[in-house]
Amino acid sequence: MLVATDSLTLHVPGIEAYVTGRHVVTGDGRLRVDLPAGCHLTHHLAHQRETVAMVEVTDLAPTPVRNRVRGRGTLTGWLASGTVATENDQELVALLDLATAELTVEGRTTSVDPDAFAAARPDPLAAAEADLLCHLDHHHPQTVERLCRLIPTRHLQDVRQVRPVRLDRHGVVLRLETAGGDRDVRLSFGAPLRHPDQLGAQIEALLRQTHGCRTRRVR
Repeated sequence: MLVATDSLTLHVPGIEAYVTGRHVVTGDGRLRVDLPAGCHLTHHLAHQRETVAMVEVTDLAPTPVRNRVRGRGTLTGWLASGTVATENDQELVALLDLATAELTVEGRTTSVDPDAFAAARPDPLAAAEADLLCHLDHHHPQTVERLCRLIPTRHLQDVRQVRPVRLDRHGVVLRLETAGGDRDVRLSFGAPLRHPDQLGAQIEALLRQTHGCRTRRVR
């Protein structure tokens, strides 16, 4: 989620900062935010050096569907200032040492241990997921139509529109939109992807299947 999102909200006492395209998770599991010169948070950390902080992340479907929120993440911990070397100088950064993490997906909230967070690695499709989904949605409607043939007929009754809403190493998720509500259908790959280059072959293998999906109702 942190890799895929372009923006997050950083809360420290008295300050709320919206950070766009300036965050990264370091190899040791800390969240690093590059601080723009002159912002309130930069001045605050210059004096405080360390403060409690909370980070909120919202995972949005990149395709134009109803109920675009796919999940939310909340991180809390201690935010401290530091520096990183650049080509010409050094840049001030904020580093979050994680204390707690919670992930809410499909209405269920799960606590994530800081050590497990540090050991986790991004999904191999995370960075490219938005572009891949939009490309599939805009330029390959025939592929989406073929994928729909893997869905049991009973789930397609009264469906007005089908759009891809998630793509990860385990498979592709389609949103079935109806007047009374939406349903998400996951079509699982035969084996988890290890590299984005495997996506084309996995989609083709999926299209050769004749049955099998998981569904859930979306309000």
